[in-house]
This record gives sequence, structure tokens and C-alpha cells, in this order.
Amino acid sequence: MDSLLALLLLAVGAYGCGVPTYKPATSRVVNGEDAVPHSWPWQVSLQYAFGLYWYHTCGGSLISSEWVLTAGHCISTSRVYRVQLGRHFLKQVEWNVKTVSVTKIINHPEWNPDVLSNGNDISLLKLAEPVEFSDTMQPACLPPAGVILENNFGCYVTGWGNLQTNGPSADALQQGLLLVVDHATCSQSDWWGVTVKDNMVCAGGDGIVSSCYGDSGGPLNCQNSQGGWELHGVVSFGSSLGCNYYKKPSVFTRVSDYNSWISTTIASN
Repeated sequence: MDSLLALLLLAVGAYGCGVPTYKPATSRVVNGEDAVPHSWPWQVSLQYAFGLYWYHTCGGSLISSEWVLTAGHCISTSRVYRVQLGRHFLKQVEWNVKTVSVTKIINHPEWNPDVLSNGNDISLLKLAEPVEFSDTMQPACLPPAGVILENNFGCYVTGWGNLQTNGPSADALQQGLLLVVDHATCSQSDWWGVTVKDNMVCAGGDGIVSSCYGDSGGPLNCQNSQGGWELHGVVSFGSSLGCNYYKKPSVFTRVSDYNSWISTTIASN
């Protein structure tokens, strides 16, 4: 058995990864919608301290009882971070939200914050204490190593990012259906061109729905043939022209290219 899979199965216990207690609404809404509360129970809010207060900066995904996966560009070495799990409303007081400090941050060794288009925009966060899984806090499944999604495969991006370009950030967790754009299309000159590498996933680009500012680091959730949800992407970047720009789909770090790095990093830390 793959070492990472064994580790995750040991940690999950009674709660299987990728099978939410509260089922997501998988409607084909064209411009995003409020998610069913706690239907993406691996979604976390990554927050940083500023003075006496904490501020949401990025999303992330719980992948085991002690580890969260997010984007490298979400991390600054000068900041102190925590994650909140079990949230639905970001701006309202909610009970049963768990807040955990981040004790270790491990960016991919080839991540270069000055050259986002090089890829490797992925980071592991070790939590100060294990999370006890529940109906509202569960881990995401990782996809099989090397798997590449088919063109037009439907996945959901989730997060509390801006509702539109230069618009307000969301209060309720949002979900948006994005169709995968294969690498052959996304790398064409009138799409993303050479900016997109094969360790990335493109999804969207219809000019209607996409990830937006504040969604960074969050998951691209794709359902497998057995009905479980897999974490296929980590929100990396989008167009500087706006969140919903035609032929500029959201670009995600392709998680299936990093299974070995994730496994070895967790095992050695």
C-alpha cells in the first residue's frame, strides 16, 4: 500500500476521506452559489495575525489529522498563521469552529515566489494539534499519482474569495462549477500560452465563473467514479485582467504531480 494512503487511512478512522456527511449540491449553476453548510468539510480558512486580530488570507484543505495543503504564494515567512476548520460563515460567529495554530510551514523546494508561472505553488502546513474528525471536519482524498483530468471534466472550486472582480469577499462559503481545460488547449497562445505548465490544471475560462482573490490555496474538488471527492488542484493564479476573464481559466497546482513529495514530507516531519 502506498505510504501516504496508509498514513491517511490510519488517521481518518471512522470518517472516510472525500465523503462528506452533508452532501454538496452539485447543480450546474453558472456563476457560483452558496455551498451547503459543511458539505466541503476539508475546506479551511488560513488566517494571519495582525496586531490583536486575525485575517483570512487564503483557503486550504485538510488532508490528514495534522496537515493542511495550501499554495506557496499564500505564505510569508514574516507572518504567524492559524487555520480554522468547520466554518461556513466567515464573518459571523459560529459555534463548533476549531482554531489550530500552524507550527511548521514547508513550501515545495522548487517553489519560487518571484516566478509564479514556474509552478510548484504548493505548501504543507503542520498543525499544532491533531484534528478530531467529525461531521463538519473531515480530510480530503488525494487523487492517484499522475492522474490527469479529461477535457471538460466538471469540478468545484470552493472558497471565501471575492464574489466578483473588485467586489466584496464572501461571507458564506462559495462553490463554483468549473470545466477542466486540457493542457493542449490551455497552453495555446490565445489562452495561457507558455505560462501554463503540465504540473498545473486549468479550469474555467468561460468568462462567467472562476476562482477569485481570497480563494488562493483552496481546493479544486473533483468526484471520482466511486462517488468520492478528490483534491485535484490548489488554487494558484488567474488573470490580472479580472476573475472571470474569457480564455483565462483559473490555474491550479496539479496535486497528482506531488503525491510523492506530500508523502515523504509528512513522513519525515
